[in-house]
Amino acid sequence: MATYRLLYASIEGNTQSFINKLQAVAEEKGDAIDAKVVGDETDYEEEHQPFVAIVPTYLTGGTGTGPAVVEIFTNALADYIDFKDNATLIKGVVGSGNRNFNDQYILTAKRYAKTYQVPVIGDYELRGTSYDAEKIYQSITETLGE
Repeated sequence: MATYRLLYASIEGNTQSFINKLQAVAEEKGDAIDAKVVGDETDYEEEHQPFVAIVPTYLTGGTGTGPAVVEIFTNALADYIDFKDNATLIKGVVGSGNRNFNDQYILTAKRYAKTYQVPVIGDYELRGTSYDAEKIYQSITETLGE
């Protein structure tokens, strides 16, 4: 049995819903997802194993993807990753968003990937589907490996 570590932000419950789907897939495969939601009230801790970050996209300002666009709501997760040596353990990012926002779709995940120099290993829209969970679970297992 393998256990995979995920750190995530969930503001409106969409990401939490997707985490539940991922946990169900892991359970079917005899594995486990060790997922930690990180928000403004989360105490910082040192991570001790590689992890994948799952981030929704919440943006404000500007008219597109330029520098005037500011990420909102996932800043606590970035601060948590930046705590001590946690950033050395991030291995990939999964992004969620709404495809109606075109170029801004999963922009937060793309920014995390660039900041931490890791790949975007998957994406899904809104709460994601069971198929999305299967596909992204496979990406997580390949990224975090045994």
